[in-house]
Amino acid sequence: MSQAVDLAEPAEGAVAEKKTWTGRQIVILLVIGVGALMVSLTQSLLVPVLGELAVDLHTGSDGVAWLLTSTLLVGAVAVPAFGRLGDLYGTRKMVLVALAALVVGSLICALSDDLTWMIVGRAVVGLSVATVPLSISLVGVTLPKEHAGAGIALISAMLGVGGALGLPLAGVIAQYADYHTLFWVCVAGGVLAIPGIVLLVPEPIRTAKGRMDLIGTALLGGAMLSLLLPLAQGESWGWTDPKTLGLLALAVVLLVVFVLVELRIKSPLVDVRTTARPSLLLTNLASLCVGFALFATLIGTASYVQAPAVTGYGFGKSILVGGLCMLPGGIAMLLLSPLSAKLKPRTALIVGSLVIAAGFASRIWLTGSLFEVILGATIAGAGTGIAYAAMPGLIIHAAPRSELAAANGLNALFRSVGSSLASAIGGAILAAKTIDLAGHALPSLGAYQLLFVICAGSAVLAALLATVIPTHVREADAAMPED
Repeated sequence: MSQAVDLAEPAEGAVAEKKTWTGRQIVILLVIGVGALMVSLTQSLLVPVLGELAVDLHTGSDGVAWLLTSTLLVGAVAVPAFGRLGDLYGTRKMVLVALAALVVGSLICALSDDLTWMIVGRAVVGLSVATVPLSISLVGVTLPKEHAGAGIALISAMLGVGGALGLPLAGVIAQYADYHTLFWVCVAGGVLAIPGIVLLVPEPIRTAKGRMDLIGTALLGGAMLSLLLPLAQGESWGWTDPKTLGLLALAVVLLVVFVLVELRIKSPLVDVRTTARPSLLLTNLASLCVGFALFATLIGTASYVQAPAVTGYGFGKSILVGGLCMLPGGIAMLLLSPLSAKLKPRTALIVGSLVIAAGFASRIWLTGSLFEVILGATIAGAGTGIAYAAMPGLIIHAAPRSELAAANGLNALFRSVGSSLASAIGGAILAAKTIDLAGHALPSLGAYQLLFVICAGSAVLAALLATVIPTHVREADAAMPED
């Protein structure tokens, strides 16, 4: 089995840390980071303008919801598939394919005023979701050892930064421009990143052998579709509807079949035996918990601030102000993510998760002013930046070099499942615990507080899982320094 790459710890410790960044290394990180940021933006960019889209596209809330759901479902299939393709045929090549999908899909949406074509465009954009885990792997094997940790931390934090920056950006555009501008922003970002990667980023030496596992891809894709579709649509279908329950049951069956098939294939999509090792399994479960907390920050802040003051908790602010409340958290993610590179990965994940829990705990009790809401969201954002940036370091130590892109893709998939669970559970809570204002049902303060309790608990669970992640990964032939 190929050796895993040891990037988090320089061979000579402090001596290696003194090496300075070259201009070329900074530019490489910048162009890869721009692509990752653009893809992350797409996952939250439409949330503030869904109401406007419903009016302009002559559809209801169920119709415009497919603009988000289509991206989610395609991304769930693309992330593991592109990860394995990156290992087999070139990580840089697959990053370029993913970014090309961002440009093409966003261009379709930018030029369209038809719901069907917009859903098609957003489905194409879903292929680009694989950009971030692929970029993490690309940075890890492109930058020298002494800088790879910081680079990986920055790219990984883009998952949270893009989500936090997407809301205020969409708020500004919604207030002062046409929503099509949102798609043109994504087109421009992709067009800027692609030539930079082509010209400046070398293709790493490929160590994986074998061929693409089409059967495993179909099974895992079917399982993810069967799981995520009812999570996205369960509130409108009904959680006890036969369609919802049937798809969830099908997801379980397909996952079981997937595992059994992967154990027998010589060149599997996912090496089940490696993935089941505590070092990877516990990291992925912690990622699910942190992904849950991050998405709940998005749905529990902007709408909270926009709620009318008569609810007893809201401030009656505009979409723009609601989005801007997320901006300090996004900045905190960006600034604090390099801290993970200075800490050992497991320590960083524990610290980040506990900071997230502290942020949500403050949201439970501090409700009296807008400043308190922003403070709690910023603390949670800071913790998310540290925790997200820590996970690739754990993956790198645990996964063989020949499976690195696939392992990062699977980790990103776990985060996506966590976000989907947050959307389903959070949406159900906010819909179930309401108050009536002039015939309109709005979430109660108790509903938000319950959501924050669950998020704090999810972050604490991530920290507990991190404490039992093995500090040595002998079975992957990768030595990880003791924590």
